[in-house]
Amino acid sequence: MMRIDNANRRKKRQRGCSDTGHRRMVIMRRTVTTIVFSLAALVILTGCAGKVRYPNYYTLNLPAPPDPPAAEKAHASLAIREFRAPTYLRQGAIVYKTSPEQIGFYAYDRWAIDPRDFVTNSIIDRLRACGAFARVQGYNGSRDVDYVLSGRLEKLEELDYQGGGVKVQVAISAEMTSIASGAVVWSNAVSEIGDVNKRDVPAVVSEMNRTMQRAIEKLVTPLSAGWAGGSVAAQRN
Repeated sequence: MMRIDNANRRKKRQRGCSDTGHRRMVIMRRTVTTIVFSLAALVILTGCAGKVRYPNYYTLNLPAPPDPPAAEKAHASLAIREFRAPTYLRQGAIVYKTSPEQIGFYAYDRWAIDPRDFVTNSIIDRLRACGAFARVQGYNGSRDVDYVLSGRLEKLEELDYQGGGVKVQVAISAEMTSIASGAVVWSNAVSEIGDVNKRDVPAVVSEMNRTMQRAIEKLVTPLSAGWAGGSVAAQRN
């Protein structure tokens, strides 16, 4: 009787060992399968990552203005506020229009700097170079200047709906206010259109650069010339 009980115990132990070994084999197979699928997924993700398209960044680059002449007769000081712009021009993407009402954005072509900063700094440089003012600076909230100039970049966009191919448009407006009286003593608004000679984004940006240069020159030249001559007037081009 004892021999039979011992034999039964040995069989149970053997079956337990067999079941444990089987479970270990199942767990090992599952682990290997998980590792294989993880490695395959990693390879797929790595391949997809190699196809990621990164944005192209552009900036406008106007020629440096000439050195300012000696300001022997200039006494007035001028501060220039940061130019404002519509919301769609402040989002960073280069803008195109397929109709007067429809605005589009290039997904992978963006401005490296805010166009408002570019316009503001360019106008500061050009008004310093004209020699009509004793001091020209960015506006910092102080009232220790004689005049404040504020403005708005109205348009900086590619036009795809006008006849004759792709065009670009730049529109800027500005006004100068006397700190002493609060009166607007000068204002001007300009709009320039340029033709793009090649249908791609670098060509569009190059023409925007040339058109922006013309617009800024037309905007500030009457102010510098009129102020140096002792008279300024409201203008719209």
